Amino acid sequence: MAMIRALQLISDRELDLTSIAAPPPPAPGEVQLRIRFVGLNHIDVWGLRGMAFAKRLYPLSVGAEASAEVLAVGEGVSGLTPGDRVVPFSALTCGTCKACLRGRDNLCENVGGVRGFHVNGFAQEITNHPARLVVKIPDGVSLEDAACVSVAYSTVEHMLFDNAQLEPGETVLVHAGGSGIGTIAIKIAKSIGCTVITTAGSDEKCAQAKALGADHAINYRTDRFEGVVRKLTRKKGVDVVFEHVGADTWSGSLLSMKRGGRLVTCGATSGPSATMNLMQLFQQQYRIIGSFGAPLSALARALDRIASGVRPVIDTVYTLEEFRDGVARLEHRDVFGKLLVTL
Repeated sequence: MAMIRALQLISDRELDLTSIAAPPPPAPGEVQLRIRFVGLNHIDVWGLRGMAFAKRLYPLSVGAEASAEVLAVGEGVSGLTPGDRVVPFSALTCGTCKACLRGRDNLCENVGGVRGFHVNGFAQEITNHPARLVVKIPDGVSLEDAACVSVAYSTVEHMLFDNAQLEPGETVLVHAGGSGIGTIAIKIAKSIGCTVITTAGSDEKCAQAKALGADHAINYRTDRFEGVVRKLTRKKGVDVVFEHVGADTWSGSLLSMKRGGRLVTCGATSGPSATMNLMQLFQQQYRIIGSFGAPLSALARALDRIASGVRPVIDTVYTLEEFRDGVARLEHRDVFGKLLVTL
């Protein structure tokens, strides 16, 4: 029996690099993938802590974001051939519900789970995956850059354009500008001509964010960012707040917005609970938009944007044996850009 390497969660917080049986040939409608890189995200931190929000069976291969090469195609698969480079969509959507048919896959009514979180993920050398849930990687986009797409880059694409409807010339506040999605948001917003204000937890990260193109970078540990934002915008406020920190920045984010401004949020790494002044909400006519994941179409748009030159920032590439080291850095926010794992 052929065996492959896999990084598996044995129980909460217990990882094991082991050998498992290679998957069978792809079934009808499936492709068999050779995984090349896995991207690390906070979803991996949550998964290790047992925060899956659903029952799951151990052992479980980890990894929710990847780039791969097609090894084989199952019966009935068209448009894909062995050797194609692809990005797999990590959510096992049904493809038939109203949301899926409308192209809003991340609102699927019958989702079968997220790979690496509820069901086996991509941190194994070979895996089978529904062919309809992969996107080809354009020429000129590396497998490393593509490994940042299915969770991080597509999330930013969905937040900024599908939800916040960011327009050229607007001013956007990007929180945690040194994070994987923060660095991507800075680069995308600058690429369309926006003014970017960002926050970071050290002077070094602020300098790095400005080197990426941010117009202003605020060390939130030494300054109240909302006060600085009000000064920078002459008390007007920003058009869009890109929020994913949560409790620590929520109130300040609202104070940083202009009248009629939009706040889009996809995370709560500092805590999930915050209070809100409802009079401020309706008097200032704020629009607050929750954003989770991204539709499949955002992956294709993200890859095209990378092909145009707006590449993700990659901090470090680890081996499978070093996976936990990368997750520990995410937990301690000791990162600037994306962390990858090579297979």
